Amino acid sequence: MLMRWIAVPALLMAMTGLAQAECPELLQGSLQKLRAKESIDLCQRFKGKPLVVVNTASHCGFAPQFKSLEALNQRFKGEGLEVIGVPSNDFKQESKDAAETAKVCYVNYGVTFTMTEPQAVRGDDATHLFKILAAQSSAPKWNFYKYVVDRKGQVIANFSSLTKPDDPEFIAAVQQALASQP
Repeated sequence: MLMRWIAVPALLMAMTGLAQAECPELLQGSLQKLRAKESIDLCQRFKGKPLVVVNTASHCGFAPQFKSLEALNQRFKGEGLEVIGVPSNDFKQESKDAAETAKVCYVNYGVTFTMTEPQAVRGDDATHLFKILAAQSSAPKWNFYKYVVDRKGQVIANFSSLTKPDDPEFIAAVQQALASQP
């Protein structure tokens, strides 16, 4: 009987480790959702899904891209695409007030895709997600740097801030991600 009490926790720990191992490195960890108590378990929420990950900033001249990112989200979400916006003040253009960031995203631009609390996206302080994105391609060079990730958690393309979300090359990369196998 005692062995059963010891074996069950050990089995549960092994299963948890196995589940973590099955998760792509890119999606290991969690991020706080913007202006919510909810924490997003990246693996649980996004494993096996094609992604567009973009670092954002409310006071950036590229902020109008929120509108076309939302259009992209609406166009492809039925096919499984997930868009993740990660506000960052790494380039000194994000509000220090998360309520203001949320207002810009949700009220001014009508964003419905996942937005996180502001995170570091460059250097040693970068959140794990962006460390892996950088390792697989390159670190963001400015706000609204975009990554297209396949269903296995691999970056298949990255795009500068100058590339708009309706650019044909960007759309082609999104379609490639949608066509990828988990």
